[in-house]
Amino acid sequence: MDAQQPPSRGRRGGARGRAGVAAVMVLCGVLFATTARLATGGSIRDESGDVAGVLAERGRTIEELTEDNAAKRAEIEELRGHGAGVGTAARTEQVEDAVGLSEVSGPALRITLTDAPSSALGAIPGTEPDDLVVHQQDLESFINALWAGGAEAMMLQDQRVINGSAFRCAGNTLLLEGRVYSPPFVITVIGPVEGMTEALDASPNVQVYREWVDHVGLGEKIETLESTTLPAYNGPLAVDAAVQR
Repeated sequence: MDAQQPPSRGRRGGARGRAGVAAVMVLCGVLFATTARLATGGSIRDESGDVAGVLAERGRTIEELTEDNAAKRAEIEELRGHGAGVGTAARTEQVEDAVGLSEVSGPALRITLTDAPSSALGAIPGTEPDDLVVHQQDLESFINALWAGGAEAMMLQDQRVINGSAFRCAGNTLLLEGRVYSPPFVITVIGPVEGMTEALDASPNVQVYREWVDHVGLGEKIETLESTTLPAYNGPLAVDAAVQR
């Protein structure tokens, strides 16, 4: 294995009726955001401090968001029940599909990213512990490339990803919508398999990750699924801004 290090992955904090339908769209948010909205900053393993404190804070936040989620869903159901006709129901269903509130099935890719073996520390000169882990920007690189390749629906670990979803890390764990995960990190995405694969191959940041795969043994496994089903998003809904037109 070549002892020369590949380009940096930024491992020390580098770059990282109509009224009813309109109301549903405002409540849900119509467009998927890129994963810049997913991340709240920082490397996937930067926070090695008070993990218990972070988890406790996250728990309080999730409790508040869960209550807010229940209220918003009740409003949505009320709007849907006001009977604005078949056309309104169809448009409402389209909105739900757009924001991830319905189940999706189709051909997919499943991508698994894993940490490198600790034995690489002694075997490869100049290697540091931080070089052996999957970072937040690595996940972002894959997720952004998949959206660019035409992804229609996405799941991170076992949770559906939509606008307003957020992940960050404390210590060596991934925090996603109040749940804690350890590696490996799995992205399952429905869409045009060929287009998404080409987008991954064309992404400069994905290529940097792959150089580290060769250099220290980081894991990357890509599987093609003939058909899979992603569940509807059932977490809290959030809207950053609403603009009256």
